[in-house]
Amino acid sequence: MTTKPAPTTLKKMGLDSPMALALHLPSRYEDETELFTIAEALHQGRFSPTQTQGAVIRNQVLFRPRRQMLVTIEDDTATLQLRFLNFYPSQQKQMAVGSQIRVRGEVREGFQGAEMVHPTVRAVAVDAPLPISLTPVYPASAGVSQAAIRKAVTQGLRDPSLQDSLAEFLPKKLMTQLLPSHDWPSLHSAIAYLHQPPADADTQALLERTHPAWRRVQFEELLAQQISLKRAHAIRQERHAPSFAKLAQKESSLEAGLLKALPFQLTGAQDRVYLEIGSDLSRSFPMNRLLQGDVGSGKTVVAALAAARVLDHGYQAAVMAPTEILAEQHYLKMKEWFEPLGVRIAWLSGGLKAKEKRLAQEMIESGHAQLIIGTHALIQENVHFSKLGLAVIDEQHRFGVRQRLEIQQRLGSELFYCHQLMMSATPIPRTLAMTYYADLDVSVIDELPPGRKPITTKVVKASRRDEVISGLQSWLAKGLQAYWVCPLIEESEVLQLQTAVESFEQLTQALPEFTVGLVHGRLKAEEKAAVMAAFKANEIQLLVATTVIEVGVDVPNAALMVIEHAERFGYAQIHQLRGRVGRGSADSVCILMYAEPLSMAAKERLQTLREVSDGFVIAERDLSLRGPGELLGAKQSGDAMLRFVDLQRDAWLIELAQQAAERLLAEHADLVERHLERWLGSRADFLKA
Repeated sequence: MTTKPAPTTLKKMGLDSPMALALHLPSRYEDETELFTIAEALHQGRFSPTQTQGAVIRNQVLFRPRRQMLVTIEDDTATLQLRFLNFYPSQQKQMAVGSQIRVRGEVREGFQGAEMVHPTVRAVAVDAPLPISLTPVYPASAGVSQAAIRKAVTQGLRDPSLQDSLAEFLPKKLMTQLLPSHDWPSLHSAIAYLHQPPADADTQALLERTHPAWRRVQFEELLAQQISLKRAHAIRQERHAPSFAKLAQKESSLEAGLLKALPFQLTGAQDRVYLEIGSDLSRSFPMNRLLQGDVGSGKTVVAALAAARVLDHGYQAAVMAPTEILAEQHYLKMKEWFEPLGVRIAWLSGGLKAKEKRLAQEMIESGHAQLIIGTHALIQENVHFSKLGLAVIDEQHRFGVRQRLEIQQRLGSELFYCHQLMMSATPIPRTLAMTYYADLDVSVIDELPPGRKPITTKVVKASRRDEVISGLQSWLAKGLQAYWVCPLIEESEVLQLQTAVESFEQLTQALPEFTVGLVHGRLKAEEKAAVMAAFKANEIQLLVATTVIEVGVDVPNAALMVIEHAERFGYAQIHQLRGRVGRGSADSVCILMYAEPLSMAAKERLQTLREVSDGFVIAERDLSLRGPGELLGAKQSGDAMLRFVDLQRDAWLIELAQQAAERLLAEHADLVERHLERWLGSRADFLKA
């Protein structure tokens, strides 16, 4: 027997083969194995969903207060009303008077007594048998019914080809050595069980995905991911990259010149990561390193020293940032450091005029430009590098996975690949690094430059806005500067948030003796640059801004930040924003102003941010809230990352999967391809990004 081709609707969900159907596992289950009389259901169903059965004695469509269908069923013990606010003619027919139906739902108190609202309904014979297993409820998309998915999955599980697809080929000895205390079922048994668990199954373990059947599936998926990453690491070491050793004549090198010209000493942590990066650059295979450091820890200067090393060898270096304002900050900083040393710098962004863009592209292609700084424009088709040795990608999680692959492929050549240094001020939680960054070497700057003072974070109700403005006035009177951050530019009737424009007008009126500036995402690049330059020069004392100032802005005299509607921001965003202050010698404060009522989640978030300044702790909280896809920039790719694994709940499995991956690659290379094909197919490429 062969499974029929999947209907178009199922194909759109990716359910186009027996294997895809087998791995489309239920999100929850309904217990339809027990049947209660209507009288029992009226009592039982008030606490949890329950199932009963009866004959339809009334079916009417009412139009007041809105269109709805009321159906009454009865058995020997009682009657029960069913209410449907959305229904189709086919449902009216299914529940015609005289029909026997089985319904499942929660009993609630309605206007006319006890009722079920939108129960699941099935037409049955009076003595229809009950199912012997729990009923799976599958993830579905619009227009695809549970019945259609269940039918397709049942057919898929019967397909003979599935025996091969789910065959046990992981060596028994390996599994026993790694998992001596885990009595997990075979993969085929685990998947069959998850689709049709028996009536007495541990439903809590199934829902929490801690059941042995789930553990087997999760382990296999993690194993495929770890194999893919380890293999990518090995492949990278076989590729050729130019080797950039430190020049012997220190005095004449750009690297030494830059180090000497810096107006500050590197911290111990900067020195350490600089040595790690230098060691990578001296090798003949491409560096793939992630440089992590909290806001203001000094990542840019380390990247600049790496670029200087590459320039010393006659190669080009490129710095790419996700936003124009961040890329521009890098451009201004690098210009300040490199131009006095005679380095030719090119700037490339989408906002350039056609003539300027063409000139920059010519400089890049001819090799006249040694250091190139820009946005996504650097990976456009008409950009050709003369001799690129290093690509620095800042705030790398803000680029989609496809884009990171693209820069790696586009900037490489048949002869050699360029070295890659990725930077992030959003610390990557350990569990995330172990699963998604196993092919990356990670350097961490875990020390702030001397003189940087801790930032005091305060949480204040929006009703105290006038007090905040009064305190702001005293602050500015001391000669210090401040930021006022707003989440939206235009008025939104739904959210009713104070807008940046309104705040700008109100603060200009309230603080007539000070100059107030406004910067937001809709300003042209040159307008943004002019406002930022005026703020840096202290011509503007108070900067009202949207989150465009989240990264890359360095104004030591700005020591106060007010974040309006802080409840609307995430962990990482607020942590990034408050990192814009505390860069000078003055005590720094960040005020989180919130509007009531406050949800429990928002309350917990603001409380944590008030008490915690450690970026890694905040990143862990952010991971549990948002999931890995968003933190990694994987959502932009449209591809699922790990479908069945929760990085926090299942962290202990990751190390087991890593050990198993090493053993398989070393001892059972013939099984590796089969395992990757089963689990990843074409998605394996995303894990190399």
